[in-house]
Amino acid sequence: MSDFNSRDNRAVWFDISVENLDRAQAFYTAVLGIKEHREQFEGYSFYVLAHSEGNGGCVVPRKESISGAAGILVYLNVDGPIRDACARVTKQGGRITQEIHATGPHGFRAMVVDSKGNRIALHSTTDT
Repeated sequence: MSDFNSRDNRAVWFDISVENLDRAQAFYTAVLGIKEHREQFEGYSFYVLAHSEGNGGCVVPRKESISGAAGILVYLNVDGPIRDACARVTKQGGRITQEIHATGPHGFRAMVVDSKGNRIALHSTTDT
């Protein structure tokens, strides 16, 4: 993720949950006309969809998340102060479902449900 993306965009990443990773990879690269590359982090494989310096996303094998309630996961940029943003979640009627954790070399995220039940990820390049 570029510094411009982290600094100037709110939606910075997305995860598309799929049942069959290879089938989904073929679908998205053909339909979007882009390349992808397979990554592995802590024994977990996924395909990152090509994105130069802009917003990006990946296709992840997560069958249990394929639904209207859990579907595509949008990462919202908190521009650095992720701990402060997480502290405000419950004050605003939401809840944290997964504490701040590293996403490999891509920064840090916390999984959150907003005050209306929407699942989002808060993202920052640092864990402060």
